[in-house]
Amino acid sequence: MGHTLEITDIQSVTHDVRQIRFEKPDNYSFTPGQATEASIDKEGWRDEKRPFTFTSLNSDPYLEFVIKIYPDHDGVTEQIGKLKVGDSLIIGDAWGTIEYKGEGVFLAGGAGVTPFIAIFRDLHKKGEIGSNKLIFSNKSDKDIILKKEFQEILGDHFVNAITDEPTDDHIFLDGYIDKDFLKSQINDFDQEFYVCGPGPFIDAMMKNLKELGADPEALIFEE
Repeated sequence: MGHTLEITDIQSVTHDVRQIRFEKPDNYSFTPGQATEASIDKEGWRDEKRPFTFTSLNSDPYLEFVIKIYPDHDGVTEQIGKLKVGDSLIIGDAWGTIEYKGEGVFLAGGAGVTPFIAIFRDLHKKGEIGSNKLIFSNKSDKDIILKKEFQEILGDHFVNAITDEPTDDHIFLDGYIDKDFLKSQINDFDQEFYVCGPGPFIDAMMKNLKELGADPEALIFEE
């Protein structure tokens, strides 16, 4: 059963990422990290459903997505990039993807960070951030989603790995995060690991973590 919901606010998070807030139906609930199938309430797009993660909290009076716009992909996110306040989205029920199981290391590649946003916001609100750490890989500084918010929530436990351009306040990597980098950033591989990002990123992280002795309960949300 779908809900047709009006968009109430749209903000630019980065040059190609939008934060979209929309109406929340009565009694609609989800847990941090959960997603839903959403489509655009316009002719020709209603059946084009895609998974998006909620970045709002269940206690918020609105629903929110943070979505990367890909103009060269299949057209759905390109269309989302053209939406205005007053347009509508159709969403289904919430379903589980990544679920918080305890303190650990979060590894995100690009827009793969979205399932972690609500988890960190929820922990921060409850005062339970603890020793959780986010290692966030992006091509360049301008691609970092919610950089300021993550810095405020995580402090020194927010590590930015930039793959395509050397910068002053980040660790510059020539290519993907490798095993040596993980070893330099993580001193305990007997903890929870949360991995999300593009397919090659997930594959590389899982392989490296296993070789370093981790048994990652990595619940993966496909981009």
